This record gives sequence, structure tokens and C-alpha cells, in this order.
Amino acid sequence: MSLVRVHNLAVSLDGFATGADQRLDAPFGHAGMRLMEWFKDSATWASLQGHDAPETPDDAFARRSFEGIGVEIMGAGKFGPPGWQDDAGWRGWWGEEPPFRTPVIVLTHRPREPLVLGETTFHFRTASPAEALAEAQAMAGGLDVRLGGGPATVRAFLAEDLVDLLHVVVVPIVLGRGGSLWQGLEGLEERFTVEAVSTPSGVTHLTFARRSTHALARAIP
Repeated sequence: MSLVRVHNLAVSLDGFATGADQRLDAPFGHAGMRLMEWFKDSATWASLQGHDAPETPDDAFARRSFEGIGVEIMGAGKFGPPGWQDDAGWRGWWGEEPPFRTPVIVLTHRPREPLVLGETTFHFRTASPAEALAEAQAMAGGLDVRLGGGPATVRAFLAEDLVDLLHVVVVPIVLGRGGSLWQGLEGLEERFTVEAVSTPSGVTHLTFARRSTHALARAIP
């Protein structure tokens, strides 16, 4: 069975994985790009833009997000700003060649026809976490399922105990408001083995791996 993996999910010191007031020109709301500066400085990010850059200690974590993935699941807020469902021409944030290059299931209350952009096909579904996961695993061809966010979507999958690997990047900023990752998940850590690695960029990588022999064997390099 394929694993469900979350990677590169950046949170502030006060636990917000996105800022408030998300809009077209501010995908992370009032947080701007502060949550993702560590990633933008990585060779992994440069390669996605078609450039070369020296590897940083953060790259050991950043590039795992793209290894062994057959399908991504994302929430509506990752696909577009509030109200995108009312714009039939909205095609996501990523241009004509999104970085996923796999099927992507977008969870939304307003399904539409599939959207094919380059090597990525977006499927729009109204589904519970368990229903979305069953469809994703059927599409994945034995590879793993990446849960791409946003925080409300990740929280929903965690609440139903559907996540095998959770990689959280704690960024040393305080946002004060936004989308909380941890709300309602008291005691979550008891289900996982947790490892922490700090890097010179100032962030701390927390890796939560489900406490089972099968998951640990496959999820931790």
C-alpha cells in the first residue's frame, strides 16, 4: 500500500502554515513568502526553475518531496485564491507546466472537468479524506501519495489518522494569525517517531514518521 506523505510544510513559531487574507497576489496571505525563503534558496527550487545552484543542508529535505510520488492531493486553497471556483478560466498558480507531473486531486465543493496542463492532470473532487485517499492510491500505481496542503487539508487527514510521514519546517517568524496546522490535534506526537534537524538557514526540520515497522522502513531514508 502506498504511503501518505507531507513534505516541506512550513509553519511559523506560533503554528501558522499560511497567513491571513490570501488573495491572487498573495498566495500565503500576509505572510508573503517568509515561510518559504528557506526553500527558495535551495538547489531543489532552482532546478524547478531550470537553473543550477549549490546544494544547501535544506536540500536533503526539500528534494524528498519529489521522490517516489504518484499522485498529489491538495485543498482548494492551494489551487487558487478564494473565489477561484467562480472563474472558469482559472488554471492554478503554476502556469502551463506545473511542477507536479502526476495526477492531482483538488478537494473542492465545486467540482469541474479535469484540467490537463503539461504532464499534470488536475481532478476536482468533493470527497472526504478517506474517499480522496482511496482514489489517489488507485491512481498512484504503487507509488506514494503526497498531501500538499494547505493546513486545513493536512489537519483533516491527520485527524483521521491517514498520514504516514509528516515533514514540518519550523520557520523563526511569528505571524499572529492565519491557517493553523496544529489546532485540534492535541497528542498528535504520540502516533509518531519524531526527529528534529536544524540548518544554517535558521529553520528546524521536524519529521514525524508513523510508529509502524512498515512505514518507518519506507519513509525514512
